[in-house]
Amino acid sequence: QETTVPRPTPSENFAEHTINTQKEEQIPQMNDIPQPVNTQPVNNNVLSGDVQDETSVITASTVLTGDLQSSGSFDIQGTINGNVMCNGKIVVTGTVNGNTNSSEFFADVAKVEGEIVSTGTVKIGAGSVILNINISASSAVIAGAVKGDIDVQGPVVVDTSAVIMGNIKSRSVQINNGAVIEGFCSQTYADIDVQGLFEGK
Repeated sequence: QETTVPRPTPSENFAEHTINTQKEEQIPQMNDIPQPVNTQPVNNNVLSGDVQDETSVITASTVLTGDLQSSGSFDIQGTINGNVMCNGKIVVTGTVNGNTNSSEFFADVAKVEGEIVSTGTVKIGAGSVILNINISASSAVIAGAVKGDIDVQGPVVVDTSAVIMGNIKSRSVQINNGAVIEGFCSQTYADIDVQGLFEGK
């Protein structure tokens, strides 16, 4: 007599369990999830510290709109519509429509419309046109056309080709033959007590 052993048939619960297990295996574990990287805050104050030995060149065909900052220097041959600040020197042979702040400023056959502030020397070369501005520096040499006031703690040299429409305040001023000045010259920062001379002191 043969004995028949019933074979187990897969139950619906077993099938569901298998599917659920497969689904659970697909869930990523915490170790698999990328964790955020620890980043240091970005230092946006590029003007702090020493002058970097680098020069950013804005080529003649370039037009930039917005403010520029650098811990080095700028050589601007193109057009900047915005303020320019750097620790080093700004050389402009193109156009700047905005204020500038640097350790030295030199314009040669350039057009600048905005305030020029420098802790060192400002040189405005022949053929340059500087409009609606004030110049603040420790010394200045003007050979181009300037419309605005000049406030310099040291000496100012107004060269033969210079045309200035504005007032000059300085320690001393040298006006070369042929220069044109429409404004007042005052040696405000001179060491001599001018008023005292005329009061007989």
